[in-house]
Amino acid sequence: MKETDMKIKQPRAQFHLPGLFEFYDFYAVFLPLFFSHREYFYDWCDIGSIYGAPGQCIWGGGRAGYGDADPLQVKRLLEKYHISARLTFSNSLLTEEHLSDHDCNLLCALFENSGEQETGVVDNKVRNGIIIYSALLLSYIREKYPSFYFVSSTTKVITNFDKFKHELDRPEFSYVVPDFRLNKRFTELEDLRQEEKEKTEFLVNECCSFGCPDRKACYEAVSRVALGIEEHPHMCVSNDANEGYKFSNAMKNPGFISVEAIQNTYMPMGFSNFKIEGRSLGSALLLEFILYYMTKPEYQINVREEIYLDNELDLF
Repeated sequence: MKETDMKIKQPRAQFHLPGLFEFYDFYAVFLPLFFSHREYFYDWCDIGSIYGAPGQCIWGGGRAGYGDADPLQVKRLLEKYHISARLTFSNSLLTEEHLSDHDCNLLCALFENSGEQETGVVDNKVRNGIIIYSALLLSYIREKYPSFYFVSSTTKVITNFDKFKHELDRPEFSYVVPDFRLNKRFTELEDLRQEEKEKTEFLVNECCSFGCPDRKACYEAVSRVALGIEEHPHMCVSNDANEGYKFSNAMKNPGFISVEAIQNTYMPMGFSNFKIEGRSLGSALLLEFILYYMTKPEYQINVREEIYLDNELDLF
């Protein structure tokens, strides 16, 4: 076998990055850097998708109120680099009346047609996806916008492994993001069929308390905020909630997946999809995630310099 053939067949990790509409300016700088200086980044990883929803999107969930970039600009940026856009439509409280929302339907129409040129001819561009919770919305989008693929959202808080397997077996989903508390269930994970492993997408850097009983309630509160039912999101009562998100705390979480674990444990087991949390956290933290998970240590300073100088960063 030729060496080039061996390289093609080597497994690659697909990272799914946050802030599709929130961090447009960051990605407008980072994506050219990633593709023009591929030597800065690990050769075993790629960008699988960038996910998010506009701040006022009522179908949105997980995080609400973040992301004001122009959807057409976002679409064009990801098309330029052949990256899949994932619309985060994980609101869990939708009813029939919400399906006709004008802005959400326009967003679907725009991103579903991202593979069409002005001539109407579809090329080989990457398909866009929907991260989803609601069965009602799933049925609606599958019928009206059939070109999308679907991701079962982590906001379902699937902590039972049998229920997770059932979700993997649902043909309507291309990927399933389990609750982060299943990340280290290695005996059961190892026993999954390869096609199930390929559909599994791990949330790698969650900072939420591992024993928190209110995670689902928190997501439901965000859904109510998106729908305008209440003004303020759920207030977490865990011991370290007042500290906010700290990557150093996330690294201590029992569900945390390190870059070494991805390389030495998950990828050899047959897993390749890894979701990085980060919507609402700010682009400075997003950069730290990318430096840690995707950037070779000897080139981290190069990436920092390129990002900082291009954005004229002023820390104070």
